[in-house]
Formats: sequence, structure tokens, C-alpha cells
Amino acid sequence: MSRCLELEKVRYNGERIAYSFVLELESYVDLVPICPELEIGLGVPRDPIRLVEWKPAVRLFQPATGRDLTEEMTGFTGGFLEALRPVDGFLLKSRSPSCGIRDVKRYRPDGELSSSGKGAGLFGEAVLDRFGHLAVEDEGRLRDFRIREHFLTKLFALAALREVEEAGSRRDLIDFHARYKFVLMAYSQEGLRGLGRLVEERSRKPFTELVAEYRTEFGAVLRQPLRPASVINVLDHAAGYSKKHLGRREKAMFFPEALMSLSDSGKGRQL
Repeated sequence: MSRCLELEKVRYNGERIAYSFVLELESYVDLVPICPELEIGLGVPRDPIRLVEWKPAVRLFQPATGRDLTEEMTGFTGGFLEALRPVDGFLLKSRSPSCGIRDVKRYRPDGELSSSGKGAGLFGEAVLDRFGHLAVEDEGRLRDFRIREHFLTKLFALAALREVEEAGSRRDLIDFHARYKFVLMAYSQEGLRGLGRLVEERSRKPFTELVAEYRTEFGAVLRQPLRPASVINVLDHAAGYSKKHLGRREKAMFFPEALMSLSDSGKGRQL
């Protein structure tokens, strides 16, 4: 997680971002704070840096000093991500030339904004390339509660799957898949079937290879936030398992058709 998000005063201007979500989250996760700009020797405070489209590539410059920091940043990033212990996700600073994962401004060599749009920062882009199947977001998008719910669902699901991976048990993987059946169904019925086929082929692959492939595909299935219609369909499907055990009034709490039937038979009574 970016260190400037509530944790430390390491922004270029010597400040930190007030972000209460981090205070709520840190009781449930192990944080690995990181500030790539600090790691390559830039102080606090420091002159701003920016991405410049120096064809054929995008480079990282510090305009006030004229320093090209591209090699230093890519060198640090590669080494850091290679040595990083297993993680389940990333929460990075939005629009940062280093940590941003989208919407980072790009400039032309003459200092004007580029017409080709925006992209990821150098560190953020490497995170997406290497760990894009994990829960990766920036703090700006997490102000949308639908995206936040998706991020947390994926983060903790991947944490549970990592525990299965560390246990080294095929039975644990089968149980995990069964527990997450409805979650996967809501995200993608095709993805649920594909992961189911993968689990069924468990005897043909070494467990380490099997669970690594499952983890990658699982993360891909949970790539985008849920659509409300998909959630409704899955809840309706799940409720069907208990339908025969419910009375009419209990069914009316969930099934619209039961509500209409009960309303008609009740001669105008309200539930």
C-alpha cells in the first residue's frame, strides 16, 4: 500500500492523504507500506516528477532538476516486486506518476499535456503486469462503495485461497471452490464452470501447479465489480434451495410472486 495514504507524511509536499478507509482496514490486514519515489532516493519534500512521452517509450522526469529517473524507478520496481512475499492485493495512490494505476497525466517533451490521454505510473503499471489478477485499486476509485465492496470481496477471497495454497491440500481446494460457488456464479457463470473443470482435473496435475492456475483464473473471474442484476439472479437461485422449507409469509419476504399471492388472498391486508 502507498505509504502516503494515511500512514506517513511522504508525499512530494511533505503531507499525507487523510483516508479513513485505511484506518478501518488495517485491523484486518497486514500492510506492506511502500513509496517508490522515496525508495529511489527522492527526499521529502521533493520536486514533483512527471511522465513524459519520449517516443517510443514513456519516461519519468523531474522537470525542476532535469533528472531522468526512468531507469532508477524501473530497476527498483523490478527488484521490489520480485522479492515481495505473497500478497493478496494492492491499494495505491491515484494519479501518481509512480503508483497510479490509471488516469496518470502524461506530458510531451515541451511540457504540454499529451493528447494521447492518460495511463499508469511506472510502479503501478508493473504491478498490473505482474499482479493484475489480484485485488488492485487506487484510493480514488474506492470512494465508490460498489467498487470498494468488490475490492474487499476479492481481497479476502484471495487471502482465503492463499491459505489453501499454503496448506497444500487438494481437499481444501475442493472445499474452497464449493464455498465460493455462489460468489463465482454472480461474477461469471462461465468462469464458475471453467474453475470447476480445473478442480475436476486435479489428479492430472501437481498441486502447486493446479492451485497456481486456479488462483490466476479465480482472480480473472473477479476482475470487474458485480452487476446488481447478477447478484439478484444468484440470490434468487440460492433461495430456491430453501423454498420448500418456508411458509407463505416467509416466502413473501423474498419472492415477489408469493407477495402478490398473499396480498390477493389477504383481501387488502398489508404485510
